[in-house]
Amino acid sequence: MILVTGANGNLGSAVLARLRADGAAATGGSRTPDDGTRRLDFDDPPGLDLAGVSTLVLVSAGYAEDDQVLARHTAVLDAARRDGVRHVVYTSLTGAGDHLGFALAHRATERLVRRSGLAWTILRNGLYAELFGGLLMWTDGALESAFGDGALAAVARADLADAAALVAADPARHSGRVLDLVGTPVTAERVATRLGVPHRSVGLGEYRRRLLDETPGLLPFQPPMLVSIATGVRHGFLDGTTHDLADLLGRPLRDPLATAAAAASAARPE
Repeated sequence: MILVTGANGNLGSAVLARLRADGAAATGGSRTPDDGTRRLDFDDPPGLDLAGVSTLVLVSAGYAEDDQVLARHTAVLDAARRDGVRHVVYTSLTGAGDHLGFALAHRATERLVRRSGLAWTILRNGLYAELFGGLLMWTDGALESAFGDGALAAVARADLADAAALVAADPARHSGRVLDLVGTPVTAERVATRLGVPHRSVGLGEYRRRLLDETPGLLPFQPPMLVSIATGVRHGFLDGTTHDLADLLGRPLRDPLATAAAAASAARPE
């Protein structure tokens, strides 16, 4: 049995759907399970139950401070060892992202995975094209961003889901591999051109101010993470490409520009 964590999230649900569509024996885990998944709350270590699971797809439990993320990952890996899981597939962060504000939790988790005693595969996922498009800001009919002229080797979430499902379905073939799964470079200017609107660049200080003053609902650790993405793109640290994802999937990747443009368009005020 394959179990995918975070099954109610965007990536986890897509991985689970692909596995099931391909006929794999797979289920999902979530702290708020539905009829087709099991309860799996990383913040309740004694309640973690991975009995009957042979392969665990560990979708990073982000959206928290690093210490909480690592406590969650430690708990699920401990449960995996206890309950006889044989292989863990971890969705990590592209190697180009070592400077990002959320990189440490990923690299520390990779260390936990390598030392777990389980067979493992690490998928170093690039940043989503959907995220890139969603971070562009609409102002008076134009798109604004703090990305400047920089590019992001963005990747459609669906391609990353397909990759995780493929590895989980045949984990022995990919045991001990670290794959850097990025797409092709996309700029804010190209997204704006695709949508037929101008792009205006704002400084990092202005972007931080908008996050802090004009974006309700962000948790305290999120503005620094988002600014780190902006400065990484702006200064050319996230535009490198690899062949790992296309080679793994055995097909061309989905167009990240179209994906980013669709995400930006969906956020356009009416």
